[in-house]
This record gives sequence, structure tokens and C-alpha cells, in this order.
Amino acid sequence: MKEIKAVIQPSRLSRVREALRKVRGFPGMTITAAEGCSDVADLSLQKRDTEELVEFSRKVRIEIISPDEHVEEMVRIIHELCHTGQRGDGIVWVTPVDAFSRLRER
Repeated sequence: MKEIKAVIQPSRLSRVREALRKVRGFPGMTITAAEGCSDVADLSLQKRDTEELVEFSRKVRIEIISPDEHVEEMVRIIHELCHTGQRGDGIVWVTPVDAFSRLRER
């Protein structure tokens, strides 16, 4: 099992949700409103960007606990639908899950 986490632009959420729901065995996801700012990679932009960093931009955080065999496909979907090449596109990462159980099950 793995946990897929992504922080994306809110405008991309509906497309991501629809595409992920088509993945066979999609386990569902948790969505949380988030705010964030990106790093200052270009030092020539640092002064302007530092001023902009005071203002956080709205984001959406997605969390999915998935069987290993579906992780690569779901990460690919998130990346393809959220990547524009612009600052603020978001991030996606995957971490191992040591234990998982549904509360409705015993």
C-alpha cells in the first residue's frame, strides 16, 4: 500500500476526480482545502517573489491510500491533468503505508 498526496490548483480538481474514478479499483480519496506558496528558484525574481510569498494561494490537497499496482497510473493522471509548466501547478508525492484498515470493517 502507498499513500499518494498531491497539492493542486482547485480548478483542476474536477478533471482529476473524474479521471481517477475511471481507474479500475480506485479506492476513493480525501480532499482538503489548503493554502501554499512556492519556492524562489530564480534569484533575480527573489525580491518580487518574496513580496508575493506573503500572500498564499488557494490549493486543494488530495490524499489517496492505494494498492501498489494502481499508484503509477494515478500519479501519471494527476501529473498529466495538473501540469501546465507554470509556477504554482502543485506537487505530488508517494509514501509507503505500513498499516491500513477501514473503520467500518473489523
